[in-house]
Amino acid sequence: MARVTVEDCIDKVENRFELVLLAAHRARMISSGSPLTIDRDNDKNPVVALREIAEQTVSPEDMKEDLIHSLQKYVEVDEPEADAVPLVPSAAQPATQINTVDDSAVEFDRMSEEDLLRGLEGLVPPERSDDL
Repeated sequence: MARVTVEDCIDKVENRFELVLLAAHRARMISSGSPLTIDRDNDKNPVVALREIAEQTVSPEDMKEDLIHSLQKYVEVDEPEADAVPLVPSAAQPATQINTVDDSAVEFDRMSEEDLLRGLEGLVPPERSDDL
């Protein structure tokens, strides 16, 4: 029975190695509780997986994607990249130098903890309004 099933699958998945990988992955899915798309007919999971591929009740492309995702250890999430904000030219900086930004010239403001506490003590709470 399995030889006939393999011959039936070759026209759906042309590469025999890929067919073995997909059928083995589908057989593992069946053994882990995935619902069957055809009648079992007293066959074991690998034969059922090959019959599902031959009868096209499961998509080989979807199984291939699922197999790839199951083998990945790190899944890269495609997030849109933040657009770079264009620099506003100052009067001292010519417009031709905007695209050639030197990262070593960037300075960050540093504040000590004491300066931060002094600044927070000087803040006045906002006046309370009757609207809320």
